[in-house]
Amino acid sequence: MSRFVAVLSLVISLCCSSVGFAAVPHDVSVPILLYHRFGATVADGMTVKTSVFEAQMKYLHDNGYKVIPLRQLVLWYQGKGAAPAPKSVVIVEDDAHRSVYSDMLPIIRRYRFPVTVFVYPSAISNAKYAMTWDQLRELKKTGLFDFQSHTYWHPNFKRERRKLQPAALDKLVMEQLTKSKRKIEQELGGSVDLLAWPFGIYDDYLLRQARSAGYVGTFSIERRHASRSEKLQILPRYLLVNADQGKAFEQLLTGNAVKRNVAY
Repeated sequence: MSRFVAVLSLVISLCCSSVGFAAVPHDVSVPILLYHRFGATVADGMTVKTSVFEAQMKYLHDNGYKVIPLRQLVLWYQGKGAAPAPKSVVIVEDDAHRSVYSDMLPIIRRYRFPVTVFVYPSAISNAKYAMTWDQLRELKKTGLFDFQSHTYWHPNFKRERRKLQPAALDKLVMEQLTKSKRKIEQELGGSVDLLAWPFGIYDDYLLRQARSAGYVGTFSIERRHASRSEKLQILPRYLLVNADQGKAFEQLLTGNAVKRNVAY
């Protein structure tokens, strides 16, 4: 009888494989790692030393982590793609800082890791700290970078709400969301339908406005993994600081990150 059961189990397994039946999916839990800028020294609370970033990427590579495009995770939330594999990680950057071009790009090229950059267009080719549109186009040509919205000029919506009447606030918010989307698509092509909230500020009103502006997903800076319990409308990201290195980085990847209060 035991031999019969074993043979029957083997037959069922082979049949399921042949018709493409998937195994019971694992519990999805993906850290989205958010960076801002890099440098030889820690110039401010948002700077990660380039050597630290390089060590983090090496750790991912050497320890079996799979860096997936943010879009792949989004497609899963939309029910249009397979669940991310265990030990999947997403890498994103906010602000399109010039150090993405000078410091991040060579390391990303070495490991061939995909990155999504959230851009606020008013700074591009204008602010000294930001990249130019030509540099962004060069990043896009690598096939490793995608570009999404961080509003048009990175306003603090909480502060603006205190200053403006409701109608004026509605106008500001929609201009920030639609103008950014339009400018990035015009300059770089592709579809811009993902939004990173400036300063991580969002509420139900802002989420409704984002939906109206054509965004399918938005992102906060809440320090936890993106899991089955999250919603695509607002997904959490880990805001990386220079202290997130060594053991602290390992703990972050396993969902045991040290709690930090980061001045944005």
